[in-house]
Amino acid sequence: MEKERNGQPGLEGTSTGVAGDVRGPASDEVFHEESVPVHSRIWVSAADGATAILCSIAEGAALTYYFTRVMGLAPRLASIVWLLFGIWNAFNDPLFGYISDRTRSRLGRRIPYIRYGAPLYASAFAVFWIILPGFKGNQTALFIQMLLGMFLFDAFYTAIATAVYIMPYEMAISNKARSSIFVWKIGFSLISTAFPIAIGLIQPGPGENATSYRLIMITLGILMAVVIYISTFFYKENHFQQEEEQFNFWKSLGACFRNRSFVVFESISFTVIYVQNQLMQGIYYYYDEVSMGVAKSMGTALTLGSLFVGAVLGLLLFFNHRDAWGVKRCVRVFASMFGIGCAVGLLFPHQLIPMMIAFLLIGVGFAGGMYLIPLMNGDVIDADEYTTGLRREGMYAGVNSFVTKPAMSLAQAVFLGFLSRAGYDQSLAKGMQSASAEVGIVRAWFLIPAVLLLACAVILRWYPLDGPSWEKIKTHLTVVHQEKERKYLAEHGLK
Repeated sequence: MEKERNGQPGLEGTSTGVAGDVRGPASDEVFHEESVPVHSRIWVSAADGATAILCSIAEGAALTYYFTRVMGLAPRLASIVWLLFGIWNAFNDPLFGYISDRTRSRLGRRIPYIRYGAPLYASAFAVFWIILPGFKGNQTALFIQMLLGMFLFDAFYTAIATAVYIMPYEMAISNKARSSIFVWKIGFSLISTAFPIAIGLIQPGPGENATSYRLIMITLGILMAVVIYISTFFYKENHFQQEEEQFNFWKSLGACFRNRSFVVFESISFTVIYVQNQLMQGIYYYYDEVSMGVAKSMGTALTLGSLFVGAVLGLLLFFNHRDAWGVKRCVRVFASMFGIGCAVGLLFPHQLIPMMIAFLLIGVGFAGGMYLIPLMNGDVIDADEYTTGLRREGMYAGVNSFVTKPAMSLAQAVFLGFLSRAGYDQSLAKGMQSASAEVGIVRAWFLIPAVLLLACAVILRWYPLDGPSWEKIKTHLTVVHQEKERKYLAEHGLK
């Protein structure tokens, strides 16, 4: 990576840490341990969870299921919606991240988008559930409604989610302090992750009255917007960072991709988003059509229970071993366990005990993705600051979305493609699909996730931000931030 503003050395990494030619920060630097108030941790996490709940419905499996199974939109047209939406996502996120980094306001760079975007977010979510006369079964009308709704919803989602996602990096620099936030975020993320599953329990099937379901969705959108809005009164940003002069758009974009740690990070970031979306999509179809040799209610309860237990065990595992193992090793462990879980599900979809084991390992993987990926992303941003002298969380969040959001669309389109080739008939009642369609569901659900996750466990060998040299750099950045804040407060007569 090139040398930038402060003449800091580039971070040329190896698999065991920062290379020996990197001049580390002074070893005698002293810093005050960071601490984030509990109420700030809770509210920023609640805002993140509320934002994710609506996204898990609108940009996940529930919406596709609703439009294809309930409203009658052809899967082929739904796939086109997702592909067009993926193109839109490829351009709006880096641009918004760039704008966010350059925002200057009394509230900071991020909070205005969270607070004032919340009511617009709820309004856009309602677009999906407003049914005009003659819409049901009308392919053109449903295609336009789903596509328009996706574009509107994602514009406001991007504004809010990007700002909420990077708030922990504005609030703290050490992994210990950030971890105190992410633990709360995981709790809310588990709710948002499980929410599509709960929605599946009340989701109407073909030919059933969906009026109550639509009202529930609109009400949910309003409640989540209220949580997001209120949250902004309980946390704050580091205002000194908005005083810094930022790169122009193209230089900022190029600096991201010259950061080798970011490029390696994107392999696992893309994979986690792809896998989570595909697994959440497949779970509806799996429980509808595939038998595990026991009563449906028992099989559902035991496998979902295993998923929950795995998530709790995964959180405890990685929280307790984060410092001893390092973030890099923890990520490789969760990617391996996640991939093995998907492979077990692919091989033994009709057997209860193997499926419970699969769900247990998948739960560990889900927890690892929710807890470790944000920590890893924070390290990538810190590495960029050490090199460029600038905090560019918004640009990194935007470019990360540039890479990962298409994974949502791709996961949906690939899953529906598997079903089409397997002869899946969306007009049939639950439990009536052919044996070929059942096989297609299982392959669509598990095959590609298993391959991607196991490949990432290998690729992460080249992730450079690890070891004692990297920890010294983290300590140095903490001191730099404290000094910047002191100068900012003094210049503004606040201290």
